[in-house]
Amino acid sequence: MAKLVATAAVGIMAAAGMAAPAVAAEAQPADRSTSQSVGVQAQTVTTWIQGNVRYGPSTDYAIAYTVAANQNLTAVCWLYGGYVNANGVYHNKWVRLADGRYIWGGLLKGNETGNVSNSC
Repeated sequence: MAKLVATAAVGIMAAAGMAAPAVAAEAQPADRSTSQSVGVQAQTVTTWIQGNVRYGPSTDYAIAYTVAANQNLTAVCWLYGGYVNANGVYHNKWVRLADGRYIWGGLLKGNETGNVSNSC
């Protein structure tokens, strides 16, 4: 009997428009800002061979440093840059690292971008 009365009370309140706004108000944070930005998620990439990390996404840029095979690096995103033809691989996809430098995707394990999915 009590369950029937409670169900009827909820039905009456919903019909009067009382329950729905209260539930919706609780579901959303009061100060939710639409200006919040979602940061780009960094991920780890691994070299499969020794190679150069450059100041820009092309071999036209100077070498910033050299990395060894099987070295883990923190990647932010990938972009198109200068074409490279090395080790039987030819493409123009470069990965931007967390330090702002670039490595050609052909030096990384995985696909042409070292499995980095975020485009710069």
